[in-house]
Amino acid sequence: MQNMTEIRWHARAGQGAVTASKLVAETALLKGRYIQAMPEYGPERTGAPLRAFTRISDAPIEVHNNITDPDIVVVLDHTLLDLVDVLEGIKPDGTLIINSLLAPEEVRVKLNIPAGIKVATVDASGIAVKLIKRDIPNTPICGALAAVTGGIEIDALKEQLLGTFGKKFSQEIIDANLQCVDEAAKEVKVA
Repeated sequence: MQNMTEIRWHARAGQGAVTASKLVAETALLKGRYIQAMPEYGPERTGAPLRAFTRISDAPIEVHNNITDPDIVVVLDHTLLDLVDVLEGIKPDGTLIINSLLAPEEVRVKLNIPAGIKVATVDASGIAVKLIKRDIPNTPICGALAAVTGGIEIDALKEQLLGTFGKKFSQEIIDANLQCVDEAAKEVKVA
């Protein structure tokens, strides 16, 4: 299907990847796009590896399976790089975004990433710990995703975040998450 972006998220349970996949999808919905967001769980315990999927399209989405050939891969926990083939099926011109202290060039060498794939890194965990006082890197990684891909606007993402988190969290936590989005968007490095 043309004009469809497929995103595969790799994380550990408790890091907010399912929430992030929905947040990105719902942000696209705000702009009139068609969406899907779905998790794939293994053992349902905090820290267990999981995957989530997001599809965004200009036309109705007629596929309803997991994403095997993603345009974008987002990794919320760098320790998964040694356990999971995060590059499996990524398109030759795809984008890899990782929560890591490593520079994109270091990740490219470590994973032997072909030249056509864009690599981005951001210390999403560090930003989350600094601003929300917990290692939940989902909102910073969403800010990095928006900055790197341009597929969603930062302001639209923050608007959707307000709507989603406004019902669940204090204003202090909401404001900290909004700051996480902005800071990650500024700090993400791309190679």
